Amino acid sequence: VQLVESGGGLVRAGGSLRLSCTFSGGIFSVHTMGWYRQVPGKEREWVTHITDSGDTDYSDSVKGRFTISRDNAKNTVWLQMNDLKSEDTAVYYCAGRAKLGLDPQLYWGQGTQVPVSS
Repeated sequence: VQLVESGGGLVRAGGSLRLSCTFSGGIFSVHTMGWYRQVPGKEREWVTHITDSGDTDYSDSVKGRFTISRDNAKNTVWLQMNDLKSEDTAVYYCAGRAKLGLDPQLYWGQGTQVPVSS
């Protein structure tokens, strides 16, 4: 499985950005897909995920501002980020894991930087 993120870049506080993650090398539709982020010197933190059946969950820090979505026909998952804050500055990583009973490996993308200027 390979995951490739795109869409990162400098954005002003209060602005919006949409990240994309393209999946290949496996069956996208059976994977739960998620977004994580990491700031230098800190642990990688979970942001959101969307299951193979479309259920979503968000960390409290982004709830109401970020939206995850997927299109199984395009093998793509997106992260729409609105009302960005300086504390959202991080490298954002796409991740995917097949549903229970299948490949247990957690796959990662290479990350895309999102600097938010105040």
